[in-house]
Amino acid sequence: MATDAAPAAARTPVLWFFALVAGVLAAVATSGFRALIAGVEWFSTGRTGSLVEAARHLAPGHRVLIGAAGGLLAGLVLMWGRRWAARGPQGTEHLDYIEAAREGVVDLNNRTTVVRSLSALLSVGTGASIGREGAMVQLSAWFGALLAKVAPLSQEQRDVILVCGIAAGIGSAYHAPVAGVVFVLELAIGFLSAQMIAPVMIASATAGLLNYGIDPAPLYATPVIQLVPASLSMALVVGVVCGGVGWAMLALVDWFRAAFGRIGSLPLRLGLGGLLVGSLSAFVPEVWGNGYSTISHLLQGQILWPWVAVILVTKFAATLLSTGSGAIGGMFTPTLFVGATTGFSLAEFASYWLPPEWVTDPRTLAVVGMSAMLSAVTHAPLMAIVMVLEMTNQFQLTVPVMLACGVAHAISTGFGTKPMYGNPIEVRH
Repeated sequence: MATDAAPAAARTPVLWFFALVAGVLAAVATSGFRALIAGVEWFSTGRTGSLVEAARHLAPGHRVLIGAAGGLLAGLVLMWGRRWAARGPQGTEHLDYIEAAREGVVDLNNRTTVVRSLSALLSVGTGASIGREGAMVQLSAWFGALLAKVAPLSQEQRDVILVCGIAAGIGSAYHAPVAGVVFVLELAIGFLSAQMIAPVMIASATAGLLNYGIDPAPLYATPVIQLVPASLSMALVVGVVCGGVGWAMLALVDWFRAAFGRIGSLPLRLGLGGLLVGSLSAFVPEVWGNGYSTISHLLQGQILWPWVAVILVTKFAATLLSTGSGAIGGMFTPTLFVGATTGFSLAEFASYWLPPEWVTDPRTLAVVGMSAMLSAVTHAPLMAIVMVLEMTNQFQLTVPVMLACGVAHAISTGFGTKPMYGNPIEVRH
């Protein structure tokens, strides 16, 4: 992406109009992908809505079968799709929208995007422990790239439209339009030039407005949480623990990918991952899906200790299995899940030895843990702070969240582990 001063024309209403269109397309992409996931879920389970609730209404053996079949089909799509994509035009097309944005190229590989999105659809819709949001952002960026190709704009302005698609996709997928802008700033390209500021904000705000019209509630509707004197000290503890857990998660993801990589067949690799996750779901149905519904119930006080600890361990393992096997999907929401359950568990542990007046509401540390874990895994503390506060609407927790994110980031980066940033759904096979 060029860093030179933008010409005056780059700030014209024409560019702003196409930024608005990019925001609309991102909202359409995310809403459409959610609808397709609901269709796959209904076909495989006979139900729609929460995958966890769908799992609870199935026999344990049925859960195992669905997980294995979904992984096998997702692997077949990748295998056949890779051959199909190889026959398409190569040229300067990119597989990764982050790489394209950084290099100022609006050509994303159409066939690869379609194949990976379809594979993600099958994996997510059959209970894989990965996020649906990665594919949503991929599609939003792709729509932005297609729009940029046909828009009557200069090359520099077309680059901006692709970045608008990325920001709007993040904002739309997570109901966090400000986080979409920060994602671009901190993770995607590392800067916002003068020509980008207005278009990127317009795109992300447009997607956020459309989402608000559909569902005005924050992604994780949470009752107002009150701070207590121990909140800051406990946030420090959460930051330390999540920094270590985040580092371990990154290292284990690499290890599991290497282990599954020894299986030469993509269908067998993803099928085995689905089988193992399905086996875990036979005992703990909460491992199905990205963890959204479980986080929501946790923040509303509907899940009790010590079942939270059981969910944490099994979901952590399921996420490693799904990601390690090569299932295409995001890691953001599963990371939020691990952080929420870790923070909640630490609060419950502390309640055994802290005096009553110093006991912290477990939901407080669940929110803090979400942000700290995301900071540790992505190495993007600003994005983690903004995203979690937007998603939960708990802005009174800004100070403890900032403290925990800073500590978690320092610990995770101190071990030199490669962060899980860039394109969340890209897994090299």
